[in-house]
Amino acid sequence: MPEDAHGAVPDPRTGLGPGPGPAATPEPGPDHRPRPAAGHEAEPHHPEPATAQGPPGPGGTPGRSTGLPAEAAAQRPAGAPAADMSALAARGGERLRYVGAATRRIARGIDLDEIVLGLCRATVPTFADAILVYLRDPLPVGDERPVDPVMLRLRRTDRIPAEADTETRMPLLPSGPDLSPALGGGPAADLCEVRAGGPLAEVLRGVRPVFGDSAAARAALPELLGSGRTVAMGHRTILAPLRGRRRVIGAAVFIRRPDRPPFERDDLLVAAQLATHTALGVDKAVLYGREVYIADELQRTMLPDSLPQPTGVRLASRYLPAAETARVGGDWYDAIPLPGNRVALVVGDVMGHSMTSAAIMGQLRTTAQTLAGLDLPPQEVLHHLDEQAQRLGTDRMATCMYAVYDPVAHRIVVANAGHPPPVLLHRGGRAEVLRVPPGAPIGVGGVDFEAVELDAPAGATLMLYTDGLVESRIRDVWTGINQLSERLTETARLTGPNPPPLEALCDEVLDMLGPGDRDDDVALLAARFEGIAPSDVAYWFLDPKAQTAGQARRLARRALSRWDLEELTDPVELLVSEVVTNAVRYAERPITLRLLRTDVLRCEVGDDVPQLPRLRQARPSDEGGRGLYLVNRMARRWGATRLSTGKVVWFELAMPPKATAHPG
Repeated sequence: MPEDAHGAVPDPRTGLGPGPGPAATPEPGPDHRPRPAAGHEAEPHHPEPATAQGPPGPGGTPGRSTGLPAEAAAQRPAGAPAADMSALAARGGERLRYVGAATRRIARGIDLDEIVLGLCRATVPTFADAILVYLRDPLPVGDERPVDPVMLRLRRTDRIPAEADTETRMPLLPSGPDLSPALGGGPAADLCEVRAGGPLAEVLRGVRPVFGDSAAARAALPELLGSGRTVAMGHRTILAPLRGRRRVIGAAVFIRRPDRPPFERDDLLVAAQLATHTALGVDKAVLYGREVYIADELQRTMLPDSLPQPTGVRLASRYLPAAETARVGGDWYDAIPLPGNRVALVVGDVMGHSMTSAAIMGQLRTTAQTLAGLDLPPQEVLHHLDEQAQRLGTDRMATCMYAVYDPVAHRIVVANAGHPPPVLLHRGGRAEVLRVPPGAPIGVGGVDFEAVELDAPAGATLMLYTDGLVESRIRDVWTGINQLSERLTETARLTGPNPPPLEALCDEVLDMLGPGDRDDDVALLAARFEGIAPSDVAYWFLDPKAQTAGQARRLARRALSRWDLEELTDPVELLVSEVVTNAVRYAERPITLRLLRTDVLRCEVGDDVPQLPRLRQARPSDEGGRGLYLVNRMARRWGATRLSTGKVVWFELAMPPKATAHPG
């Protein structure tokens, strides 16, 4: 073994300094310096420079300095040139930079497809020439217990295209000349069942990536890819399990072509990093997808599936979330049919954008529907909503607009709780901001709400909305309300004397929102007033006497004759007699009888008894109890509604084929 310039034998492990042999174990002298080996003369001690010597040259001459720190050079393999060490360090740095860029690209994805696509785009062609990504089907969510057996489905493949214009995303990895050495026998299997205790299950349980020529991979890859498929020999294939937070959720296969350098052992670490970040991203995407689904379902169930279409008014609505990433909010709208062909129009806004806001919104909406069913005045409805909000919590705040439209009287009663005022678009095209007392928001407590009664002329359109339509970072509420009025006027001018189509009008209103205006949810409810003409209404007050049923039959017969509806005389007389008889039996004050001729014939009987009638099957020995049974069998629809002063029982009959209602 050659000696260095001082006569010491170099360390065979590093090529630097004395080795561990006997010649390299001198006795320390008085000056505590190493003594030379036997047969060599001692030379004066000279301090050495801070740089490490290279490996000795021929004849024992020291090599050139590498410029690396002494501790780095001391770790260099025996006889390794400094240039090789620099190349190794450079390759290590490149791997670190690549892993950092690849994991950032994977982490940018939100949904499942973006995560898998990020892995494929980060891998091909930088790290591999082709990749196959398998995921469990179905993917377990959170703490859900995975189903057995474990099935892996080929989620995505990518490869270097044979031509420049070849699409790189394909449902399956085709077998081509460039991949035939790596994957033979046709495309990979689309679905794979992981046999318990099989070779693929063992590799997935091991978590760490393995080369394709290892014994475990040689047995596992045919099970994953399908029978008859082969993989490249040597280090040209890596099988990497995808393990999430709690379990293995898939596998990735990295493949290199024969004309490219094979994978190195350090590439297993790269594959492990890619697989880990991908699996964590898939877990995140699955959880996010479930949250989005829950949010969408919650919002969908909180809002009406479809609006009713009561006689005398047409309705349209729109709802826009503040952003795709915040789909759940506290805005809501509703239209609730009331007795007498009236309809309650409600628009509200709970503060905040969260599941809590949506839950509070759902409770307030349910409360409003219940209160509307009691036919309470609008100001009383807001008062009870305020009490309900206080019961839910001290910080549960909301604004609300509640209006009741009567198509017979052509009037509307409106009460406001801190909500932006409604806008009425008249038939001639003039937009009017209605003067409604603003009131305090729901949840403040200790305040009174005031209702106003306004004209609702036929052909006019009432626009109820939340503040997200008129307020944003770049404009205040009143600027937005003025812009809304201008947009309504411009749209109405296009259709001349006729009011614009309701659905198109809603779309035009939403078009006023610019890209920077979506700071809040938007709920919009539009009501086109059509009304019911006085000539189509017959109304009477009747005393609760035994003879009242006969009087009601005669009055109904005369109204049907005036409307040329003699075909309905017999069923109307029979049903009116039954309902009126039930009303006068318990009533103490005059009852009401009203007939409405629209697209159907509607009969309403009101009394001062709050108990609602109940349909029951009469026994053969009973003298009564068959009135509602007849109504249920003969009427098109029927129902009963409790009022603050009693109740109303109503039924509807289909109009004869040739009968038409007079225009309103």
